[in-house]
Amino acid sequence: MKNQIIHIEKKHIHFVFFLIFSTFSFVSCDEFLEVDPPIGQVESKTVFANENTAIAAVTSLYSNLREETFLTGSFGLSMMLGYYTDEFDYYYFSGEPMEAFYRHQIIASNKLLSQIWNSPYHLIFMCNSVIEGLENSTHISEEIKNQLKGEALFIRALTHFYLVNLFGDIPYITSTDYSENQNAFRSNQDEVYGQIIEDLIASKTILSEEYASHDRTRANRAVASALLARVYLYTGQWIEAEAESSSIINNLFHYVLEPEIQNEFLKNSSSTILQLAPSKEGENTKEGNIFLFEFGPPFYLSLNEEYVQSFDILDLRKHFWIKEIIEGEQIWYTPYKYKQSENTGTSMEYSIAFRLSEQILIRAEARVHLGDLSGCKNDINLIRERAGLPHTTATSPNELIDAILNERKFEFFAEHGHRWFDLKRLNQAENILSPIKSNWRSTDILFPIPESELLLNPNLTPQNPGY
Repeated sequence: MKNQIIHIEKKHIHFVFFLIFSTFSFVSCDEFLEVDPPIGQVESKTVFANENTAIAAVTSLYSNLREETFLTGSFGLSMMLGYYTDEFDYYYFSGEPMEAFYRHQIIASNKLLSQIWNSPYHLIFMCNSVIEGLENSTHISEEIKNQLKGEALFIRALTHFYLVNLFGDIPYITSTDYSENQNAFRSNQDEVYGQIIEDLIASKTILSEEYASHDRTRANRAVASALLARVYLYTGQWIEAEAESSSIINNLFHYVLEPEIQNEFLKNSSSTILQLAPSKEGENTKEGNIFLFEFGPPFYLSLNEEYVQSFDILDLRKHFWIKEIIEGEQIWYTPYKYKQSENTGTSMEYSIAFRLSEQILIRAEARVHLGDLSGCKNDINLIRERAGLPHTTATSPNELIDAILNERKFEFFAEHGHRWFDLKRLNQAENILSPIKSNWRSTDILFPIPESELLLNPNLTPQNPGY
């Protein structure tokens, strides 16, 4: 049995969590916060009775993050929010739930919306179960216990981060108490961010500087700092954002901007801070499976032509990260950051969740708000130089903010909703999207709370404006 468990841990399979969450595995997502008490207490104690099974439980969190939640999945944030903004044109079947995101016709009963809400809360429950299991365990060394708890806190914070950015006020769930969770109230966004920061500081305090995995697929201290820097940026805490991003940028032993831009998304990229491995060796990314096409018309999506044409003609990101598909007089554009869609025997690409470029641009934005315009320009130019572009000509604070947004636009397209979150937090969504999205309304800044959740838990009311 021990050898089987070790094998499971290496393969990142959810078997161990099946022991803990047996009651949750057979209920619909809509019923997640209204299930009977879990009956897996004996099994849970067994899971956290030795280090191998505890490690397997934590690696299952990353598997869930990859397969079921925001970051990749069959229809993750990269696709959904690419439709929602100006990045993608829609080519999938008419009437599908995803089309409503492209056309800005989301309603509270949208089936995909329920999945976007419930899958993350299932993962949060798993994180809380790990944290409670570790705290109650007397069989795991403090070093391993701290590493695993730090990872669970990071994933809990990351999941709440995406929820609050999509839905606004949300419940912040920190326990496995089913009676408490099924009646949870929404916390306002400031409180949610406060709890995210609290979790990340706790995570950073107990995580090691070294990775627990050789391929950067599990969180270390820098990963917690990377999300902290993003959260501080989003909440306007400029000093803290600069400090956290600098702690990563200055760590040249672990992180160096990948000099060849075409290698940025390979699994051994020196720019990678955290990536998610595929479920089997030889497989590559879900992004590659969804985004790549070799002939037209596309099955799912194409990059919007105006978006593509907004790149500078010299920009290496356009040359290496976008591929033209031409048939006759028709041209489509496939996102080409990930270049593998088939099994390659040995996996070549993992889904990258955090990379160094973001930290450089976070620091640039923090610096302009702190009055360090020279430092801001230096950071912008680091990104531009690698893209084969001349140094920025921006000089004033407003010009520099615009220059940063442009670099983020060209650097992070088709990645985890960065474009949407930037437009939203900088109050530019209305100006950019209302001319090109005929159904745009100012209330589209937030998604509706799923109708099914409001029926199950009246404490989630009121519904977000406009729905």
